Amino acid sequence: MDDGPGTDLGALGWFLAVWVVMMAAMMLPSVSPTVALFSRMTGGRAPLEPLAFSAGYLLTWAVAGLLAFGVSDVGGGLLGTDLSWSRGGRWLAGAIVVAAAAYEVTPLKDLCLGKCRSPLGFLLGSWRGGVAGALQMGSKHGAWCVGCCWALMAALFALGVMSIAWMAFVAALIAAEKTLPWGRAVTWGTAAILLLLGAVLVAAPDAIPGLTIPGGGSMDAGSTSSMN
Repeated sequence: MDDGPGTDLGALGWFLAVWVVMMAAMMLPSVSPTVALFSRMTGGRAPLEPLAFSAGYLLTWAVAGLLAFGVSDVGGGLLGTDLSWSRGGRWLAGAIVVAAAAYEVTPLKDLCLGKCRSPLGFLLGSWRGGVAGALQMGSKHGAWCVGCCWALMAALFALGVMSIAWMAFVAALIAAEKTLPWGRAVTWGTAAILLLLGAVLVAAPDAIPGLTIPGGGSMDAGSTSSMN
């Protein structure tokens, strides 16, 4: 599954199924406090509402996955061999990771992260009753989360979207940003990590542990095989 940067996403239905499961696993540490608080606020009287909230959250991420699939498919069709690792692929992957670093310190990132870091404030300001309301609230919370994390997910695509190691790395960054008490210091630290990673990805990719050569195995082998 892990062909590194430029991993073939497969058929749309297969990709979306894997994507939703991946989002559920990656976002669980950061979204679970919001879901737990929502459940307590409903008093346990409506057990379907927390499920609807979670479903709405994942539905928003499914739409984001659909857009990512479209961008990847169209981009691959237009550029073709220009994205081979020995040509523009390495530079594109590095640029995406560096762009993700830049987004970390933007006002929009700060706004979206603030909504994600304050479950009580979000729930009080967005409360809707019933199962339909819970679904709507979950979708809205998912939208704030996409706004907060889309660049980190783009970096995951650049590093190897099907890599368990890189999934765990990005999930850890997301959880740290949303749950640790140091606020902007964490996002600046994340930006620094991504900036360094993007630079090394271009200059010396074989120095990155766990990075897979597109079509050729571990970067430790120093290959310059073409991207899929």
